[in-house]
Amino acid sequence: MRIKTIIIILITILLTVILMQNAGAVYFKFLWATFLMSKLLVLLFVAVISFVLGVLVGRPKKVRKLGGDPTDNNYDKGPSSTLSEDDKDYIN
Repeated sequence: MRIKTIIIILITILLTVILMQNAGAVYFKFLWATFLMSKLLVLLFVAVISFVLGVLVGRPKKVRKLGGDPTDNNYDKGPSSTLSEDDKDYIN
């Protein structure tokens, strides 16, 4: 197994133990409302939101390259020289 898989399994086991030990009911205040909820639900909700945010932030982004890829057949190289004919004559 890869180290990443082992770490994910350990975090899942740790989260499960923490959730199961905190199953009592507590008052939870959110803005102007007060709810009587299980700590289990609050911790589970926070864990799920944290996971979703971690996935969204940690995923690789699509990179857009300006001008295309030189190895691509559709790559527009543009004019081979930016010099005018008069400039070419002057240089030579």
